Amino acid sequence: MRVPATGAPWLRPESYWPALTEATRHLDTPVAALHLGALRHNTHDMLRRAGGTPIRVASKSIRVRGVLEAILAVPGYQGVLAYTLAEALWLAESLDDIVVGYPSVDRGAIGVLGRSALLASRVALMVDSLAQLDLIDTVIPPHRRETIRLCVELDAGWKNPVLGHLGVLRSPVHTAAEARDFAAAIVARPGFALVGLMAYESQVAGLGDRPAGRGPRALTTGIVNRWVRRHSIAELGVRRAAAVAAVREVAPLEFVNGGGTGSLESTHADASVTDIAAGSGFFGGHLFDNYSAFTPAPAAAFALSVVRKPSAATATLLGGGWVASGPPGADRMPALAWPPGLAVVTREAAGEVQTPLAGPGAAALDVGDRVWLRHTKSGELSEHVTEFAVVDDGRVVDMLPSYRGEGKAFL
Repeated sequence: MRVPATGAPWLRPESYWPALTEATRHLDTPVAALHLGALRHNTHDMLRRAGGTPIRVASKSIRVRGVLEAILAVPGYQGVLAYTLAEALWLAESLDDIVVGYPSVDRGAIGVLGRSALLASRVALMVDSLAQLDLIDTVIPPHRRETIRLCVELDAGWKNPVLGHLGVLRSPVHTAAEARDFAAAIVARPGFALVGLMAYESQVAGLGDRPAGRGPRALTTGIVNRWVRRHSIAELGVRRAAAVAAVREVAPLEFVNGGGTGSLESTHADASVTDIAAGSGFFGGHLFDNYSAFTPAPAAAFALSVVRKPSAATATLLGGGWVASGPPGADRMPALAWPPGLAVVTREAAGEVQTPLAGPGAAALDVGDRVWLRHTKSGELSEHVTEFAVVDDGRVVDMLPSYRGEGKAFL
């Protein structure tokens, strides 16, 4: 699959969504669609925002191998940030430069990695404690395996004296001294090679500075989020650079990874970072609508059918409860994209088997009509479908299998 040039029809919802309906009308619902023009826009807009720093593609936000391969063929994209070792080994059959973004205790996969020179040369494991190295040694000892490439994760969270730890709870390695000591311990162990360092600033990349809605609450949230982002960027810039310098004293790092879709600009400004991880911006899940620096095109969406009319003013979709991970809340539900004037019935919300709709647009819906929705987080949509209908120039030009469609369920 290649990503061709096209215009920007997603800026005209009244034509974009009906065109997707027409293009996929021959396909039964639920149907997931991937608009090539929107994907191309997102792909190149992220390169613009990264300012020349290579982007490492976060596979968990895509989970469609054909799309991963197409993006990696575009100059400016380099390597994969995988989410499990089993996934990394599968991708490494055809791709190289793969970093597993999370520590692994998958003994079977560790054994496969350690017994293959090719896979060991293409995959790097994430570590943040010696216990993880000990586990690897128990699975396959150093003298019986290939050298395992490792990446140290530096905690990128901001330890604010008043608000506490801001950012996801990941690595216990926080300071430059801790990073150097851990790196030295790795270098002293046989059977390992320290090749990278990662520091993911979730409290910047995953924190929208333009919250949805109006009123005092949205205004206050926006002010607080912008304040957190600004101060965290400044704190991490100093600490990450010091940690990288300290680790380089004991190991010649091949790469330093940081950032995410929501922080491409600020992570690019950190000279210690050699590549930036990004994934959500390709498909454009609606969680990323709330940023002032960029607006992703809705490249991926799914359609469900109206199967009943409980009343003249309501309509019910079959399915719809494709709720995203994270803190439970309305922002984790699929967003109704088209037709306009629809609202989820609060008492039922998006359910496993049905999603009732109200609002002025619901009265115009008939049994058999389609409603388009956008998932909150990009890659999780791929877990609900076996394939995506690839749409270009008003027609389906390909059907690409998701990981699920290829018989893979990694997590």
